[in-house]
Amino acid sequence: MTELEKYYNKFNEEKRLTRRHGNVEYVTSMKYIHKYLEQMEKPAILDVGAGTGRYSVALAEEGYDVTAVELVKYNLGILKAKKSSVKAYQGNAMKLSRFANESFDLVLVFGPMYHLYTFEDKLKVLLEAKRVAKKGGVIAVAYCMNEFSVITHAFKENFAKQSVKDGKLSKDFHCQTTKEDLYSYVRIEDINALQDAAGLQREQIVAADGAANYIRPVLNAMDEETYQLFIDYHLAICERPELLGASAHTLDILRKESV
Repeated sequence: MTELEKYYNKFNEEKRLTRRHGNVEYVTSMKYIHKYLEQMEKPAILDVGAGTGRYSVALAEEGYDVTAVELVKYNLGILKAKKSSVKAYQGNAMKLSRFANESFDLVLVFGPMYHLYTFEDKLKVLLEAKRVAKKGGVIAVAYCMNEFSVITHAFKENFAKQSVKDGKLSKDFHCQTTKEDLYSYVRIEDINALQDAAGLQREQIVAADGAANYIRPVLNAMDEETYQLFIDYHLAICERPELLGASAHTLDILRKESV
């Protein structure tokens, strides 16, 4: 069993996106998923790194044709236990060999980039997503952002000095993650470099949860009406470029060329 599998066997992925801070990410991502699905006729969706099926099951229940791939058997078991119409398989995001070229209108890559720490492996994921996407298809990719990690872990939780000492932070405060760290953190320029290397066109890039992860206790204390106002506020500003780098998660929406 890999360290990643051990981690997800303990981490409650099922509840993460239902908590108020996680729900901001979920609502935002679904808004943009629907924006592009509405432009497609009878779309086929592939959810790569589907976790426990928070997105894939919800989309299947809306009537979409959804296929899911998940590396961790524990998460896959929870997904399958939901008895939805999702066609779910165990697999690796870097090798989607069970799927033919140009099979899907929308490819979601919402988990794999969190846990791949080299540029080469991240690029393999994008190139596989591109391969299985139809011409003109959309690929939505989620990333964990560098500044959120530095602000919260290094400074808020007081690991800054130790992180510098251990070489986990570079001189310009870029997280230097390795396999044992489980999570990988990027900046906008890293995302841009991957997009360019994969030869994909950007439609838009969005701060998936913005300030939500910084103010979890505040969100939890809000009454429902105020919480809904926060979601409305976030959705109104999530495309603003000055917010992207500090969001905990960023959603990059790409398109494969139509010719």
